[in-house]
Amino acid sequence: MKLYITTTSGNAWKVRLLLSMLKQKFETITLEPKNGENKTPDFLKLNPRGQVPVLVDGEQVFWDSTACLVYLARKYGGEQWLPTDAIGMAKVQQWLALSNNELHYGLQWARGVKIGIRNIGDYNEYAAYGRNGLAVLEGRLKSNDWLACGRPTIADLACYCYTSVSPEGGLPHDTCPSVAAWVKRVEALPGWIKRV
Repeated sequence: MKLYITTTSGNAWKVRLLLSMLKQKFETITLEPKNGENKTPDFLKLNPRGQVPVLVDGEQVFWDSTACLVYLARKYGGEQWLPTDAIGMAKVQQWLALSNNELHYGLQWARGVKIGIRNIGDYNEYAAYGRNGLAVLEGRLKSNDWLACGRPTIADLACYCYTSVSPEGGLPHDTCPSVAAWVKRVEALPGWIKRV
């Protein structure tokens, strides 16, 4: 397998984490967006959106972190990471939605402004959206160790990446002790790896 990433992409980190936790061998191809490497004709054939991650497994090509997580979980993870029953699957999916909305457009974009990888938009708007996402996580994690199904799933990996680095965006976890404890639980999972 090949995984196309950038060094700042939390979405790519989600997929790297699951691959590692599933003990799957993969080759990492790091692109440099400042050099336009994600907009070359060859890369746009893999992902017409010009974004990472892109996962290539044999003849199969998947872009978007959620699609990659779902594919890997179903193909290599059995029931552990993404259950097939309707209730379990829906519970995981609702947290994937939070990851793709409040956490991405809030925590990640606020972080992007702070560390200089995003130079457009309103930091205060992003931060407010991100605080809402952290509040939702805190509410769930006050009485649950994991987001869905009583065990680690792709819901946790999807929500973890931008949450764990939210202090870099000016959104620390000091008012969210349950979130802070959950971040440590995710980092204690077998196969956890640091971001690039």
